[in-house]
Amino acid sequence: MDEYITINQVNVKDEHLCCAIADKKHQVGVELKKKWISERISEGHVFQKLNVQGKVFIEYAPLENAWVPIHGDNYIYIYCLWVSGSFSKKGYGDQLLKNCIADAKKQNKNGVCVISSTKKKPFTSDKKYFQKYGFNVVDTIDDYELLALSFNSTVPAFNDSARLQTIPSKNLTIYYGDQCPYINNCIKEIEEYCSLTNLNLNLVKIDSIEKAKSVPCVFNNWAVFYQGKFVSTILLNANSLKKLIG
Repeated sequence: MDEYITINQVNVKDEHLCCAIADKKHQVGVELKKKWISERISEGHVFQKLNVQGKVFIEYAPLENAWVPIHGDNYIYIYCLWVSGSFSKKGYGDQLLKNCIADAKKQNKNGVCVISSTKKKPFTSDKKYFQKYGFNVVDTIDDYELLALSFNSTVPAFNDSARLQTIPSKNLTIYYGDQCPYINNCIKEIEEYCSLTNLNLNLVKIDSIEKAKSVPCVFNNWAVFYQGKFVSTILLNANSLKKLIG
């Protein structure tokens, strides 16, 4: 039988967190993620993974404590469900999602929710996959959708701040957190590129739940604005940034 491990205060230092595990340039980001998770566990944050050296995991939290601009009554929010490489199409994603749903019911939650999009985008959940489990669209902001599996008649919604999608500054502006291990290196590359090209850059670190709940756009752990407008939640490096502003 496959073994699933839930990260806790004891094993968080030693367990692989499944993403960015093979690339040394992301190791600082991995340590930042471990620190972020260890500070969230007491708030109900869950990171569950298959006991393998690969990207097979789900990460979720009570919506009240989730660092996203979404509100709802007694819901679970899924940050990420990721199964890749040789582990895909073997039922691991199904089992991880079933575990999450079962956990939500055990905690007497009203449902489970996740951010998706009308068309599949990188770093957003696959809408069709979640619909197979009964998730429905309950709120939208342009191409982004909030999906929910409700156990009763209640549904969550995006906060009003997330609907703004504009900021006063015309500079390249990035809202980011420490939750994703890829982000640290992305910020490093972007800072170097902006310095070389004299591109004005504003970095807004989301280091509290209050900031996360009031981000002026759809946000999971990363969001990009340019010319005052929300661009995307897709992680950038120097090459993708060049294309974005080109």
